[in-house]
Amino acid sequence: MELIFIRHGEAEHTLNIPNSLQISDPLLTDEGINQAKMLRTQLPLSTKDILVISPLRRALQTAHYWSEGINCKKLVNPLVSPRKFPQVSEGRTLPCDELLDRKKISDEFPSIKIEEELPEELWVNGINILPQQDFDYLAKQFLDWCRQQETQKVYIISHDGTITSYRQFISGDKLTRDDFPKETGWFNIKF
Repeated sequence: MELIFIRHGEAEHTLNIPNSLQISDPLLTDEGINQAKMLRTQLPLSTKDILVISPLRRALQTAHYWSEGINCKKLVNPLVSPRKFPQVSEGRTLPCDELLDRKKISDEFPSIKIEEELPEELWVNGINILPQQDFDYLAKQFLDWCRQQETQKVYIISHDGTITSYRQFISGDKLTRDDFPKETGWFNIKF
């Protein structure tokens, strides 16, 4: 099995940092939409693939534009929502990283299923500022779930800090913000 972590396309919250980080529910930019569509040729999907998507509009839009016309399994899951990296004990969630409400997701993205087997707390706060020990526990659960899927590829559409947190957890290597993927950049691992 192969896991492929993909960062969402360029979104409004990255255009004028730090002010743009205060944008709530930022959309993909035109460039972000083009980046998502380019994934069709860079990482072609099949009906056997699974997409696990962060519950933020920019990740959901990336999945939508990338998978358009492909009837693969799509599942939104807060275990791949934004995560600060490196983790700081006094962190707070910025407006651009607040999770969308499940009803809004199901209304606006009806072809994407919602993972219902998780505690309500994760749907409210996500994993953004969880202590490292709590994240490690949930990361192990999530990776175990991925291993149990009957597919060759699980694509995870997420965020730079989240992807780097999972990479560090999986590899055991000490990573930095310099290891962040660019928009629609990816990291894959076979296990």
